[in-house]
Amino acid sequence: MSPFNPVWPVRSHRGYLAFVVHRVSGVGLAVFLPLHFLALGTAIGGEAALEGFLRWTDHPLVKLAETGLVLLLAAHLAGGLRLLALELLGWRDWQKSAVAVAAGFSLAAGLLFLLNLGL
Repeated sequence: MSPFNPVWPVRSHRGYLAFVVHRVSGVGLAVFLPLHFLALGTAIGGEAALEGFLRWTDHPLVKLAETGLVLLLAAHLAGGLRLLALELLGWRDWQKSAVAVAAGFSLAAGLLFLLNLGL
């Protein structure tokens, strides 16, 4: 324990890490939302504009970004379910493992999406 920062042990706890991941994934999803609306707006511009945008999404870097988006969605979902369990079920010893389960779920969802892409 650091004598200069008494909060340090709390911030190294798994629950704090889960809190940070949940918040960062939420901010990442909020940043993505206007880009999603922009993509939907290309459909208003006509079939050619939408086709050009869809062709752009076939690039490998965009596919990698989509995988990151799926990871963000899965992390936010798993973190939210973990928080619901904490709120509704009360504290139990097994909930310490919920952070690991949430992380495993998120990684599995991202890997399954990446494998489905067939890059």
